[in-house]
Amino acid sequence: MSSETASEFETTVATGQTLVEVNELKTYYESSGLFSGNPVKAVDGVNFEIKKGETLGLVGESGCGKTTLGRTLVRLEKATGGEVKYKGTDITKLSGSDLKNWRRNAQIVFQDPESSLNDRMTVGEIIREPLDVHEIGTPRDRRDKVRNLLETVGLREEHYFRYPHQFSGGQRQRIGIARALALEPEFVVLDEPVSALDVSVQAKILNLLDDLQQEFGLTYLFIAHDLSVVRHICDRTAVMYLGHIMEIGDTEELFTDPANPYTLSLLSAIPDPNPTVERERITLRGTPPSPRDPPKGCPFSTRCPTKIRPPKYEDLDDEVWSGIELLREIVRERTRADKSIGERAREVLGMETRFSNIEEINREVFGDLEVPAEIRTHLTEAEELVASGNEKDAAAYLRAEFGSICDGVVPEDAQRANGDADTIKPEQLSVSESGRLSLCHRHKAEYQEPSEYLDEHIFAR
Repeated sequence: MSSETASEFETTVATGQTLVEVNELKTYYESSGLFSGNPVKAVDGVNFEIKKGETLGLVGESGCGKTTLGRTLVRLEKATGGEVKYKGTDITKLSGSDLKNWRRNAQIVFQDPESSLNDRMTVGEIIREPLDVHEIGTPRDRRDKVRNLLETVGLREEHYFRYPHQFSGGQRQRIGIARALALEPEFVVLDEPVSALDVSVQAKILNLLDDLQQEFGLTYLFIAHDLSVVRHICDRTAVMYLGHIMEIGDTEELFTDPANPYTLSLLSAIPDPNPTVERERITLRGTPPSPRDPPKGCPFSTRCPTKIRPPKYEDLDDEVWSGIELLREIVRERTRADKSIGERAREVLGMETRFSNIEEINREVFGDLEVPAEIRTHLTEAEELVASGNEKDAAAYLRAEFGSICDGVVPEDAQRANGDADTIKPEQLSVSESGRLSLCHRHKAEYQEPSEYLDEHIFAR
């Protein structure tokens, strides 16, 4: 390893200073095969930093890219673009002995405490393996260190010679934590470390992680689905959707005063222990778009309840507008559906296929709603295009008529990440005095804030 890189890794970073800096990070999965299509954009231009000694939470729906992001930070996945700076060194460019040396500084605790441990190895061998790979100390020193680690994570010395299947789920997770701490890292990615455990065991593991952070000065990226856990353990929280960070900032501030419509929808889904309390919930329509073909504008635009409308449709009935948005997404999905040879043949012969039921879809979407004549004219035009097999033309027609800034323009902090920092001031991106950022066009002065729009159009129903 070069002496220059070694000195950078050995540099001491004071608590509160930036330890990990992520700039425009992208992780794409290319399709294999002769007819490969667009890559899966699991992480698509992410920017954030993690300070020494803090815990950054990462939340979002399944499939949003949380785990891929965490694995990319510790080089278990290869970044497609961007950089991950650790103490100023871009670790995405490291290889050979440089990469091996860096791995001592960053470790990961996996979600499943059972499948992440090798049942053919004893607990002592599992925890000692990183020490053996990096040839740290003598064999006796390594064994002694493993015994000390077992005690540190709440296990006993005699557990050294047992196998993983002889332990409970909580104990296996403690083994995984001990393995991650063996090399004395500064940065640890915790990939849903308590999601597979009982509630009582979760509390013990969370308390253990907190104690270890205080004792060893650790820095965490805490990936989770359980928002209550994130609120309990994390200093700051990042909300992720379709490979993008939608909002990031102080945890308590984000939970008490969410700014982004996606954050608002996530928090509205948290169960209340008191069943008699009436809560305003936001039910999102459909599912997230395919990461192979994400929206061109705001990533949340296909499901957002506060999506900006074209000026001439601002006063349109909310239910009719929701139907239009649903129909647009259905047509958009049909443009990506592959037609079989049989279906193409049936179309040529004028026979019915699964692609020719657009009239029925229209009836289902709009039901008994009173659709204005002007709107009905546009819907009929799109219906005819779909019926003739021109789904892409239909999608383009609907977008031209009903599309808005949300469909075609990325919000300001995405623009900054794409190289427009010279034209956008940092304070324009912030939604609070603490510097919290939110990816949404509605933070612009000419539009209502997301929470205000929800109060007026969604919760007022």
